[in-house]
Amino acid sequence: MLLNVLKNFMLKIWQKNLIKKRRWIRFLSFLVADILLIILSVFLAFLVRFEGRIPSQYLVNIEGIILFSVVITLILFYFFKLYHFTWAYVSTTELIALIKASSLSFLFLTALYFVLRDHPFFSGFPRSVLFITYFFIFILCGGLRFAKRIYFQIFPAKLKEAQERTLIVGAGDAGEQILRSILSSRQTIYWPIGFVDDHPAKQGILIHNLKVLGRIDDIPKIVKEQKIESIIIALPSVDSLVIRRAVAKCREAGIRKIKIVPSIYEIIDGTITFHQLREVEMADLLGRDSLSLDETAIAQFIQGKKILVTGAAGSIGSELCRQISKFNPALLILLDQDETGIFNINQELTDLFPKMNKKAFVADIKDKEKVEKIFKEFQPEIVFHAAAYKHVPLMEENPDMAVKNNVFGTQIVVEAALKNQTDKFIFISTDKAINPTSVMGATKRLGEMICQALNQKNKTKFISVRFGNVLDSRGNVITLFKEKIKKREPIEITHPEMKRYFMITSEACLLVMQAGAMGQGGEVFVLDMGNPIKIVDLAKEMIRLSGLEPDKDIPIVFTEPRPGEKLFEEILTAEEGTMATKHQKIFIAKLAKVDEKKLNAGLRKLAKAANLGQADLIRQSLKELVPNYDYQK
Repeated sequence: MLLNVLKNFMLKIWQKNLIKKRRWIRFLSFLVADILLIILSVFLAFLVRFEGRIPSQYLVNIEGIILFSVVITLILFYFFKLYHFTWAYVSTTELIALIKASSLSFLFLTALYFVLRDHPFFSGFPRSVLFITYFFIFILCGGLRFAKRIYFQIFPAKLKEAQERTLIVGAGDAGEQILRSILSSRQTIYWPIGFVDDHPAKQGILIHNLKVLGRIDDIPKIVKEQKIESIIIALPSVDSLVIRRAVAKCREAGIRKIKIVPSIYEIIDGTITFHQLREVEMADLLGRDSLSLDETAIAQFIQGKKILVTGAAGSIGSELCRQISKFNPALLILLDQDETGIFNINQELTDLFPKMNKKAFVADIKDKEKVEKIFKEFQPEIVFHAAAYKHVPLMEENPDMAVKNNVFGTQIVVEAALKNQTDKFIFISTDKAINPTSVMGATKRLGEMICQALNQKNKTKFISVRFGNVLDSRGNVITLFKEKIKKREPIEITHPEMKRYFMITSEACLLVMQAGAMGQGGEVFVLDMGNPIKIVDLAKEMIRLSGLEPDKDIPIVFTEPRPGEKLFEEILTAEEGTMATKHQKIFIAKLAKVDEKKLNAGLRKLAKAANLGQADLIRQSLKELVPNYDYQK
């Protein structure tokens, strides 16, 4: 395993060096080409102005204008990032940058002419030459940058018999970018035939000579008429209902080859190409509801701060690290006991954010001395506490470890934050903390209570955030179902009526950051997870996504609920209800005030029970601390 890690590490270094080398070669190539084209532009300007014959007295003027044009234009081209574009996907953004750079170059050159008009370089020649030079620089340097795209437009790739007749769902920006990417490629397997889109104004319009053939509901008819073989869904920002309807219509039409553009959360730079297309996943069908965020508030909360994330190698912790990194923290501290996991997320962040200052630690939150040392050395201003044991059935069998990690590990991190004057402490909680029926849920509720009791003991503001299952977390039901389907094994579900809330990890983490920015201390925030999904419906949809039929290719078997499991997880029906906030997807749970003395006495009793490893005594102690904890004796 160590050899594979080392091999992957060396491969990444080699790939990074190769990419850097190619960038330098491209940069120098365009730089030399621009110098030659600027020189040519000046000569052409004089030739045009003097109708093909340049008088000898103007040669000194040519030298001067070439010198100043090259220096001024190259500096402006670099400033407007005209050496950092992607040749195949050059767009109006680069065109506008070229207009700005060329115009400023002309203005600076003209201003220089008036300042130095008595100098031999600028004396005695027509000023119109400057404007003609500007025109040629814009045409020639622009032509160089747009040459590849113009070539592909004039000489499109020849369609091959092996290419699939493809329909694009979505005639917006994403659909246009996908089509442009396909048209400019010589390796694509797609042969675009047309679009479908529900927008009335787009019906019948042409995009790069391809017509919008109808609406999403017309897919079966269009597939039959146009002999469509594959479909691309290019709707990165619509909600999951539209995606589900589009996929259902594709299935109705008998199409199995369905690709989808990643969601808006997955697209970092806004550029979409056909290389980014992937298979339709459950996240697309269940978790694409629109999300409105106050990015300014999040930026003010994160930017320039020292941030600590515990459980940084986990599903939530690692995604928090990715999202936090986008907002330029002064320092990001990653802490987890999983050595391989912390190595992987640290390396990923190095690749994605090479200039970000970060530190990674392999440490257990139950190690008090290590945790306090990290706090003392780095003085984090914000803590996201995501470290926890989360698997309900496993924690039912190991209640002592659930208590030691989720309760007393949390207490260690909380006390270190208090001692070192941390500004905000965000505790990642769960819907299982509401009227808990499991040891895991009860321990997470206790974590919330510790944060409530210690809030504002000094300057530290403690905030808890509850949410349900995330679609792509490790050990999630979706991961388990995927493995079963892959092996063609029966899928076991504990009850036909079992329901769960689901959310995309990236959306959950962004809302956690939003809640952290909003929180004033002492709140238990509840994230709106939308509507609960029946696990049996989830299983059937996953089987269909694999091109199989439920109860035909893959049987679904019902068992009994496991220890600690609920049929239905409450989330917006907390013990005492919820209050709305200014954010439509974030609520505040109305909870009773925590009696700190009673809490501390109960924690001492719980610690003794955990150290003795007595499961019944642990559950009794949890029941005393969390009265609405309901467990089977």
